[in-house]
Amino acid sequence: MMITMTAPFSVPIIDISPYVLGGTSDERAAVARAMDEACRTVGFIQVVGHGIPAEAADGLASAIDSFFSQALAEKKAYVAPIGINRGYTAPKSEQLSLSLGVESANRMNDFFEAFNIGADPSYYPDYDGELPSGDYSENIWPANVPGFRECVNRWFDEAGALARIMTRIFADALSLPKDFFVGYTDHSLDVLRLNNYALPPGDITLDGELIGMGEHTDFGIVTLLWADRVRGLQVLGRDGSWNDVLPAPGAMLVNLGDLTNRWTNERWKSTLHRVKPPIVNGAIERRRSAAYFHDGNIDAVISALPGCVEPGDEPLYPPITVGQHIFGKLNGSRNLVSNAVGTEREAARVKAAGSE
Repeated sequence: MMITMTAPFSVPIIDISPYVLGGTSDERAAVARAMDEACRTVGFIQVVGHGIPAEAADGLASAIDSFFSQALAEKKAYVAPIGINRGYTAPKSEQLSLSLGVESANRMNDFFEAFNIGADPSYYPDYDGELPSGDYSENIWPANVPGFRECVNRWFDEAGALARIMTRIFADALSLPKDFFVGYTDHSLDVLRLNNYALPPGDITLDGELIGMGEHTDFGIVTLLWADRVRGLQVLGRDGSWNDVLPAPGAMLVNLGDLTNRWTNERWKSTLHRVKPPIVNGAIERRRSAAYFHDGNIDAVISALPGCVEPGDEPLYPPITVGQHIFGKLNGSRNLVSNAVGTEREAARVKAAGSE
């Protein structure tokens, strides 16, 4: 097991191979302790020893390049109906800060473009309940991008397996039964979002208010992020400063979502982050990423874990279902309707952070 921290602000690097390859109980306990410390203090982690082959990442990068290199009109053919979290999202269509109930004034919407796939009913053949078709929609696949579906599906499967390893580590770190999260994720509302940060020359006037993706917290249990080693991702430090984060070679960035923040009664934080890709010679330097959101079962009720609330205290958040929580978040970022579903504490963090 390895944990590495450097510099005043840093994202810890944790070797999780004892959980991937079958280490000793002492080795797994050391990983769990390191994970608890990282989740308490930073909320972002870089994991190595995760077991995802390099060729899977190479295939993902190739698929991202192939799809986003198309003309805008071709990509817009894959825009899904409102309320369906699949397919293509054009630049300047979203404002992530609204997912926290915060209006970002005096700047355009986030300029990234994206393509989403997610878990449909075929991913859970053993589940005998009814999955809402709008939330577990069939995926939209581009017809003219050879190999895209195969490469993206492979990454979806690899990332999904790693997400479940992460929740196994979380259970140990929180002194929960090792299968605690299984009952909350056996038909998890998981989504993979491919992101591209670039704009054609002359499309906008570059200025200090340009935001690739506005300040936000992720919505669900845990997010796994593959990203280029290009500056842009910024994470809010405990001192209120915004800090650039580059993934270490071969590492996966992992961060906690709001549901884990609620579950742990803020013992573990869903950390604010944003994307501001650098401007080089008057143009935005291209940056790619792929975020796998492990959000939990749509009908699961999330309430504070007993061990995370002091005797005599009340939980900081009321119980909420995964579906209610995710709907409020997406209604903010996608439909540009400020989220009012229990976001008071989250919105306060955004406002306290400021913009610099």
